[in-house]
Amino acid sequence: MAWTRNELLGDLLAAENAEALLVLAGSSRDPDLAPFLGGGRLGDACVVGHGGGAWLVYFTSMEREEAARAEAGGVELIHPADFGMETLRREGKTLEEIFAAAVRAALDRAGVVPGRVALAGRPAAGLAVAMAGRLEEGGWKPVSGRGLMLALRRTKTKGETEGIASAARATVEAFESVARMLADSSVRERGELWLGEERVTVARVKAFAAQVFAAHGLEQPESSIVAPAEEGATGHSTGTPERGLRAGGSIVVDLFPRGLLFADCTRTFCVGEPPEELARAHGLVLEALETSLEAVRPGVRGWTLHERVCRLFEHEGFEVPDKNPGAQSGYFHLLGHGVGYELHELPSFRETGPGTEAFRAGDVVTIEPGLYDPEAGWGVRLEDLVVVTEDGMRNLTPLPYDLDPRAW
Repeated sequence: MAWTRNELLGDLLAAENAEALLVLAGSSRDPDLAPFLGGGRLGDACVVGHGGGAWLVYFTSMEREEAARAEAGGVELIHPADFGMETLRREGKTLEEIFAAAVRAALDRAGVVPGRVALAGRPAAGLAVAMAGRLEEGGWKPVSGRGLMLALRRTKTKGETEGIASAARATVEAFESVARMLADSSVRERGELWLGEERVTVARVKAFAAQVFAAHGLEQPESSIVAPAEEGATGHSTGTPERGLRAGGSIVVDLFPRGLLFADCTRTFCVGEPPEELARAHGLVLEALETSLEAVRPGVRGWTLHERVCRLFEHEGFEVPDKNPGAQSGYFHLLGHGVGYELHELPSFRETGPGTEAFRAGDVVTIEPGLYDPEAGWGVRLEDLVVVTEDGMRNLTPLPYDLDPRAW
């Protein structure tokens, strides 16, 4: 069985005029290592990709069952005994020396001749420097493999798409839980929201969502966003934990849990009657989202969709990023981003640069227009996660968009 991305890897290496890809990683949490593992969980590991194949070196026999998941997916294994791991440890070799032996075994097994080697992964700085030096001593020329790995990971396999969809289903459930919490809250003096005999705080809303994610075995390595009023107007404020939520104000909730891969979704709530300008902004953002979702299909560029949203918001009197770079109000971010082993990856919605070519089937992207007014103290963002299909897209986060959580 061949590894799923062998052909693509071969094409990318040829384009880089590189003999091989070398991934150095401290654990399976490394997003450059994870695509090779088939869901297996390892500690230190390295991968060599070359000539239509991929070879994985793992470092302890206790991980043999986890490594076998990669083997089932078509990756060839190099076991600890194959490069004398125990002997190296008994001799007191450093991590750098052990990695050097492992890499040498993988390069030899793969039949890599000296030439350009694309380095990827997130190893410790000392290990990266040491390995680059060892490669140069052996006649190889180490070059950055960051762009190659991003391109390799961009279009998701069927299994990866299902992994994202699974995390997205839990995200939908978490949003439903948050909406119920807000809908069931009572409004007390100064507009404070209370559930039972406790104030509804940023931390409490996050805890509600976290309980759902924990039940599904998901993590939140980059936390989450529950940003009320002016905090939601800054775009990526995560919200002050002890801050209480109030009726009549915007509450931007952005959840992005990770299983094997990430999901990402945003909704904006307002308990009670929203101010007129907040309601207007929400309507415009929803219009931008719906028209953009309708346009997602292979052959369409993210930048094209982004420009359309800019023109919509500009026509309504808001600052937009392609005309007002650096603006802190109005619409000041891109329309979306790719999602996968990292929260932000390819394809890109920028005008130029890596991953800015047209969407293709298998891309997983967010569509997330927003409008913000720090002076008035409100922010609105609506975000759906979609997978591009052969003839359009499939929405992985089918949730209501209503500001009022009681409408959910």
